[in-house]
Amino acid sequence: MIANFRKLFHAGIQYVSTKTIDDEYIAWLTLANAGMLTKGNVYSMRYAIENLPSTNPVLEIGSFCGLSTNVISYLLAVHKKENKIINCDKWLFEGAEDGGNVGNSHISHDQYREYVKSSYMRNVELFSQQNKPYTIEEISDDFFALWQKSEEVCDVFGRKIELGGKISFCYIDGNHTYEFARRDFDNVDQHLDLGGFILFDDSSDTNPCGLTRLMKEVRNMGNYELVMKNPNYLFKKIV
Repeated sequence: MIANFRKLFHAGIQYVSTKTIDDEYIAWLTLANAGMLTKGNVYSMRYAIENLPSTNPVLEIGSFCGLSTNVISYLLAVHKKENKIINCDKWLFEGAEDGGNVGNSHISHDQYREYVKSSYMRNVELFSQQNKPYTIEEISDDFFALWQKSEEVCDVFGRKIELGGKISFCYIDGNHTYEFARRDFDNVDQHLDLGGFILFDDSSDTNPCGLTRLMKEVRNMGNYELVMKNPNYLFKKIV
């Protein structure tokens, strides 16, 4: 998924999360696995996973170096859930469209992309070996087109999987512009279980990434319940 790298410039902002969890494994994981996962998101993921309505897959839109993927995998194992993890990312980063080097360095954007992708694969092969995700190298629009058609595809690890069907929980962490996030939400909504959950990254009321409008729209739809703002929005489908 195309990463919105405004996140990087705000990574140092300390948002006050009302609820966090204290877990030794996750503390070690975040030391070794690059990523931009807030502590509040981990709490929200745990809540969703504890309360999954079915054994249908957990989806993740955007994976970067695999930190959130590995947290989801760990929480599923801790709570004895057998849901598959399916995610998508094409590792196409904002600012890299024209090629060239990263800033004033000698490293090309192509090299950077391949490094991040290989880091992702290495990280999940170690930390999610008990429930290795099926990772589809597509942007989310194309991923959901495949999902809608129940296509059989090959993931980045060379494994075949038939996409499609219902999902129990989705973590949306792809392109954070309104237009992309709205399409991701609409696509997830078509397939989400009744009682299923959606967690939007970078959706807090103070975040500059542009999801405030979408959060208001989802709250006003009538078929989603706001479970928590921690500080990002976690919704449950109720109709």
